[in-house]
Amino acid sequence: MNEKELQRVDMVANGTEANGEMEIDLMELFYRLVEKAKSIVAAALAGMLIFALYSFILATPMYESTCKMYVMSASDSAINLSDLQIGSYLTSDYQEVFDTWEVQEQVLQNLNLDYDYEQLADMLEITNPSDTRILNITVTSKSAQEAAAIANEFAAVAREYISDTMDTDKPSILSKALPAKDPVSPRKLFNCALGFVLGALVMIAIVTVQFLTDDKIKTAEDIRKYADMPTLAVVPTNGESERSGREKNGKSERKQRR
Repeated sequence: MNEKELQRVDMVANGTEANGEMEIDLMELFYRLVEKAKSIVAAALAGMLIFALYSFILATPMYESTCKMYVMSASDSAINLSDLQIGSYLTSDYQEVFDTWEVQEQVLQNLNLDYDYEQLADMLEITNPSDTRILNITVTSKSAQEAAAIANEFAAVAREYISDTMDTDKPSILSKALPAKDPVSPRKLFNCALGFVLGALVMIAIVTVQFLTDDKIKTAEDIRKYADMPTLAVVPTNGESERSGREKNGKSERKQRR
């Protein structure tokens, strides 16, 4: 094999051609993945086990409760376009009320809670569904009862604060918060499925990288495939030679016995 042919074998074995473009045999990659199927499944199960351990044992269950407040002026006898626009503006204004320290301090005092303002703000989420004058006061806590109590207390305190400081009618409580029966997090089944998929993907990525970086010529078929040259002979390894010798000796002994 001359130097040029050896260079071609080396380039092809490394997955490159003379023009520098990468060549990937997708069928070979597929067969390699099939060979590693047991490892991929094992990695997927390991990922699922890790995520299950976190979801069922390590993660703290969190509960959500929502109180709904309706923004509407009680003095309006009929609803017109101007009322709707004003109500929409008030809804945006009222959302800011829940971020004031006065409201938060009153909630902490009324419920005798051991939180600071930042912790309480992290537990609270105020949302306004599109094209409505409804405020959803959602509180997340480790305790379902505490989440419901804080959401309802926020609504009650905010109503009084709005009436006293903004010189307007009190918004109505559309729906009180109730303690949740089931936690919103962790999502145990989802996390287990996610762990299974991620574990499999990680192992597939590892096998793919190993396949792409494997630049060894292993068989005579590789030489014929990559260098387009026939092989004159195949030299077996020591293990193959010993096994072949044992097989020949066994055959000769059987012939002598006959």
